[in-house]
Amino acid sequence: MEDAQVGWIAAIIVGGIAGWLAEMFMKSNMGMLMNIVLGIVGAIVANFLLGLVGIGLGGWLGYLIAGFIGACILIAIARAVRR
Repeated sequence: MEDAQVGWIAAIIVGGIAGWLAEMFMKSNMGMLMNIVLGIVGAIVANFLLGLVGIGLGGWLGYLIAGFIGACILIAIARAVRR
């Protein structure tokens, strides 16, 4: 069975959704571009951190979950640095 890959356009769309969900969850106010960036970078960060403990997420849903978790982590770090 082939591993489901997420393409660039799909990564932007899913990253934007993940970033928007994280923005709503963390009650922060950022723009659409920042949501997309947070979602994509958050997915990379979360996949790396989850990989360290042996958890692998793949496909659309896995990318969305990883993007949400990672974006929440990045928002929390940004808040801690600002203070």
